[in-house]
Amino acid sequence: MALKTSLEMAVRRFAAGIDLGPQAVRLVVLSRAMCSNGPLRIDCVASMPVRSGAMAGADIIDRPAVAQALYDVFECVPPEHILLSLRCAMAIPGSATLTASVPLKQLQQLMPTMRRSRSRIPAAEYAEGDMLTSLEPAVLVEIERIAGIERHALAVDWYIDRSAFNGGEVTIAATARQHLEARIECAAIAGISLTAIDGEPHAALRAMRYSAAQELEPGDEYAALWVGGDGVYGWRLADETVVASMHYPAPEHGSLADALRDLGEGAPLSAVFVAGDVDLLDGVSMSLADIGDVLGCMVFPFECTLLGKVEVPYETDLLHDPASAVAFGLAVRGVYE
Repeated sequence: MALKTSLEMAVRRFAAGIDLGPQAVRLVVLSRAMCSNGPLRIDCVASMPVRSGAMAGADIIDRPAVAQALYDVFECVPPEHILLSLRCAMAIPGSATLTASVPLKQLQQLMPTMRRSRSRIPAAEYAEGDMLTSLEPAVLVEIERIAGIERHALAVDWYIDRSAFNGGEVTIAATARQHLEARIECAAIAGISLTAIDGEPHAALRAMRYSAAQELEPGDEYAALWVGGDGVYGWRLADETVVASMHYPAPEHGSLADALRDLGEGAPLSAVFVAGDVDLLDGVSMSLADIGDVLGCMVFPFECTLLGKVEVPYETDLLHDPASAVAFGLAVRGVYE
């Protein structure tokens, strides 16, 4: 077993996505071969209930109860995978996060000035691995400007998305530091070390972008919707770049159908991917078929089982549950970073 584990560590990258909600915590563990562009492998999907009242929105009220739920869900991970130094990421509700995408070039223009007193190495000579670290001062200035909150009160994470136009974008996620510290503490009590945080909507979008890459032809324009506790988030993507976005409810939209029409802008879409708690659509008198009618395209509910080689030793509804998109998107980030 030890030899097999060592070999897997050498040839595969493993990552876990943790979606902590008020009723349940969901877990998805993915892996991929480090030396090829082969398909992802789904190593584990699991869900455990969270004690009623343990959470209130984004706030963790009962930390021991949340830690117990995290411990229980990781008990579902095969023992040999626990030894593989899982990269673990957790999501925070969209209502408690601020996500922004900034052109990489815009931040790079700030870097030489901000680093001048500390380094004589020009930004162009920094390796990709050093780039994330060297971006920190510029990222913190930008998110402080956008959020209107002093940086010491924020917990900030960021990564470079090279798929965007003009050399890429830096996607920044920020939340109140108290939300991050509560999750780090609960995870630590459960024996879990978190390596990243992300907003639920953005993690779900990453999962749907991965799904679109498997289902659609390159260059196809499509939409992605995530249904969460604080509403419906939507994006329209062309050539892997977000060209429009929306959130409902919002003052500018009289109904979800109006929000979808504004999102589509009459563009010919190949498909719309839908993830999250789709049962909540009943509350706004919409169905998946209605969404397809409004946007004039096919509707694909998100399913983990369509996106990789399934190594889960048992059939589970979680593989087909659109609500698994957040955990899947978090794990995708981990295996590709």
